[in-house]
Amino acid sequence: MVEVLIRVLSNLIFIALFCFILLPGSIAQLNSADSRILFQVQQKLEYPQVLQGWSNWTNFCYLPANPNLVIVCEGNHITELTIVGNKTVSNSKSKLSSSFSMDSLFTVVTKLTSLKKLTLVSLGLWGALPPKVDRLWSLEVMNFSSNFINGEIPSTILSIKTLTVVDLSSNLLNGSVPDLKWLPNLEILDLGSNILGPNFPSLSYNLVSVSLNNNSLRIQIPSDFVKFVHLERLDLSSNKLVGPIPTPLFSLSSIQYLDLANNQFSGALPTNLSCTSKLRFVDVSNNLLIGRLPSCIGSNSANRTVISTWNCLTSATSKYQHPYKFCQKDAIAVLPRKKNDDNKKEETVKLGFVLGIIGGIVGIAGLIGLLILGIYRKKEAKRAKDYRSNSFALDKDVLRAPSTIAKDGRRPQTMRTAALGLPPYTIFTLEEIEDATNNFDSVNLVGEGSQAQLYKGRLRDGSTVLIKCLKLKQKHSAQTLQQHMEVVSKLRHRHLVSVLGHCIVSYVDHPNSGSTVFVVLENVSNGSLRDHLTDWRKKEILKWPHRMGITMGIARGIQFLHTGTQHGIFGNDLKIESVLLDDNLTAKISSYNISLSSKAGSESPLNGHDPSQNHHRPTNPEKDDIYQFGVIILQLITGKPVDTEDEITELKNQLEIGLTESPARLKEVADSSIRGTYAYESMKTAAQIAVNCVNEDASVRPSIEDVLWNMQYSLQVQEGWNSSGNLSTKL
Repeated sequence: MVEVLIRVLSNLIFIALFCFILLPGSIAQLNSADSRILFQVQQKLEYPQVLQGWSNWTNFCYLPANPNLVIVCEGNHITELTIVGNKTVSNSKSKLSSSFSMDSLFTVVTKLTSLKKLTLVSLGLWGALPPKVDRLWSLEVMNFSSNFINGEIPSTILSIKTLTVVDLSSNLLNGSVPDLKWLPNLEILDLGSNILGPNFPSLSYNLVSVSLNNNSLRIQIPSDFVKFVHLERLDLSSNKLVGPIPTPLFSLSSIQYLDLANNQFSGALPTNLSCTSKLRFVDVSNNLLIGRLPSCIGSNSANRTVISTWNCLTSATSKYQHPYKFCQKDAIAVLPRKKNDDNKKEETVKLGFVLGIIGGIVGIAGLIGLLILGIYRKKEAKRAKDYRSNSFALDKDVLRAPSTIAKDGRRPQTMRTAALGLPPYTIFTLEEIEDATNNFDSVNLVGEGSQAQLYKGRLRDGSTVLIKCLKLKQKHSAQTLQQHMEVVSKLRHRHLVSVLGHCIVSYVDHPNSGSTVFVVLENVSNGSLRDHLTDWRKKEILKWPHRMGITMGIARGIQFLHTGTQHGIFGNDLKIESVLLDDNLTAKISSYNISLSSKAGSESPLNGHDPSQNHHRPTNPEKDDIYQFGVIILQLITGKPVDTEDEITELKNQLEIGLTESPARLKEVADSSIRGTYAYESMKTAAQIAVNCVNEDASVRPSIEDVLWNMQYSLQVQEGWNSSGNLSTKL
């Protein structure tokens, strides 16, 4: 009996020791001061949804797992605070109320003196970042992205020497950036999508990743980039940087990703330019470069993606380049001005002389123009009897109606940045449409539906396009057509098959015959996503990093459709056959929908849907897009195209089992052609997103912003796995 008792006591002691070892390092309750601070933070942030449900009994150190709310404790102090809200920066109404005070919030937050990681994302924060942020003297990670923070970055941030990550992207920050060389441990810097500039910031040489895209930098890149030996990722796209591209950027010992697109870089890159073997992605598109690309970035290879369109380069893809004079003229226009007085006087004299000459030329040209105009009007008067073709030129009143685009004098930021890389929106004449299609030759007919025909055409500049021809009924009023085409003109985005222009023909002598609309679309010739998943040769090319890029592209296209126009575009009938891929495997959605606001409820000329089918539309088109996006992810993960709801349910069930059982089970579900090319956590996150998107209950499906947030995490995990050398050994 004594022996049994001793054995039982020994087992109990062993179990107690085992549990003690497995418990976190600190099992103490969070100190009352830090708990009070968390409740104050909740109040200052105006009780966001992610912080609902707190009470005096809440154990903050052991909250349920939630990526949008993370609190980590060491001892009885908080060392990490992550709060991610749902207030999108695309909607100014997402700001916190007028009673919110940034200074008051940071007065509270900075009392958490043990913080090493502070993340406050998409919470609607507005106002200037207060200098007292330097009280967080132990901070290593600072992420205040996707808010409405304005003003300059306070120089006091330089006193936080422990900082390794600073993410202030997608805010309204302006002015100059403090001298970040004083932050010797800084490795990741993201200041993208602000209004910083015009000077280039001074940066620490220890940086690994730098994102300064979508700002107002208007200067040459400094020459000291040669010292950035640890730099792996550099994104300077969508600024107004000028001068030649510093050649050392391509040969930095660690550089892998280099995005210099949408700037005003000029000149020619040297033919003997050398590139580091680690360089995987280069984008120099939409600049003013001339000459030939050096051999190391002259052509895409299996290991390097190069985008160089819309410069003035002489290459095999010259149809996607501007003429040489375009870059010569614009390069002169962006050169920095001379500031000394002598040059000013000289420029003034030259300007007066030039203006005098121009004035004389303009006068003579005006007289000649009047004569030509008189002759032209007589000629056109005869043609007008048969038909009228112009931009909304359906009658005189419509022609004079002001454009809603011009009323506020600007377009949304998403519009201006997304349209880059495309030619200007064009109002075509019927003659140009006829020339492009060779008078609608049947040889050029590539598709035909009950209400529309689709032709392949070649414009006078040599570019290949698709032209959709749709005959409208009389119920489409002139005003409705005008409003509709103004919306259509905004549909220009990297991840949409963009609209390049249109032509409307109205037959004056036959008012009952209605009008004909020709919509000119971007031509994407590399096939659909379905083609790539069903053709085993193409399927082998689509490794997991490529599929992640395609998924992100589709998600960004959906986000633009949902938020990039005034009322949003929903119910887009997304399928893998309507997602097209260009030569760089960039995803472009071709099936987006716009309803023409008329009493008959007819559809957009882009779709040609039968109005009689309107009763089949989904009751929640926004969430229906999310569902269809989830179906696309299912197919990308498994490599199995689906055609029925039963097949979708089967794939969803397989992923759910893989997520709940084991990594090995999830790997069995994944397409065999991508095995060995993905990080498990990246695949797991994508699978979870897919399952959430195809939830039968539409109300619990995530928003596109939530999808993008989680997809970005999946992509970052994959990029980290790639950079560690895993991918190169597996491909």
